[in-house]
Amino acid sequence: MPDFPIIDGHAHLWDPARIPLRWASSAPALNTRHLIAEYDAALGAVVVAGMVFMECDVDAERSLDEAVMISEIADHEPRLKAIVAQAPLERGEAVAEDLDALARLPRLRGIRRILQDEPDIEAVLDDKFIAGLNLLPRNNLHFEVCIYHHQLGAIVDLVRRLPNVTFMLDHIAKPPIKTGMIEPWRTRIAELAAVPNVMCKLSGLVTEADHANWQAADLKPYIDHVVDSFGFDRLVFGSDWPVLTLAGSLPQWVDILDNAFTGASADELRYFWVENAEAFYRLDSA
Repeated sequence: MPDFPIIDGHAHLWDPARIPLRWASSAPALNTRHLIAEYDAALGAVVVAGMVFMECDVDAERSLDEAVMISEIADHEPRLKAIVAQAPLERGEAVAEDLDALARLPRLRGIRRILQDEPDIEAVLDDKFIAGLNLLPRNNLHFEVCIYHHQLGAIVDLVRRLPNVTFMLDHIAKPPIKTGMIEPWRTRIAELAAVPNVMCKLSGLVTEADHANWQAADLKPYIDHVVDSFGFDRLVFGSDWPVLTLAGSLPQWVDILDNAFTGASADELRYFWVENAEAFYRLDSA
């Protein structure tokens, strides 16, 4: 366990009584209130100094409502310093109105549009989607990439085309940990890491493993590869709470990473657990 407070770069909060979860039927165990009190109860011995809220894939017409709700919570929760919201970037330049409305929220830092369920990931290379992405820098926003491992090729192509846009890869692109397969994920991650406008988030690994039978050793090759590829100065910690509770606990995930980083320098550990998230999500201006 780190002996200093950390930044959680990927935490979800929701209240289905206020904003229903679009995907609730696929994960009924999660379809209950998960707000700050529940998050605190899940921390155990982990001390969190700051949090980044990650949009929860609600119905598109409720995206602004979700961001406003989180902003209201943040007004009374000093650790909640940044918001990544959902926006329909596939609308191209027409998404400007959505972005302008979201950008009025002082803690807004980025946009995520879930791509993992896209039947054709090549749609990210469509002129309209690229036009939507190109609007992000004017509001000092990044794009948060949530995909599965088999979709990495299109994302490598995308980020190469948009050097003016900053990207954060969530969940190390959800590799097939359950099966133990590592290629072509390993090669594609190295290709993505070679593009300087991309950072990577170590989150969501336990839920890509066998939920009932995974072991820390199952995760280690994937953790090692993203460290080798991105380096500690381009990696961010994320809990993916409460989704990770389908397969483990937040303290358990922190301990796995802490053990995996045995031998890392004090500076490298500070980069990963604190400083990279502070810089990327501009937490000092919250």
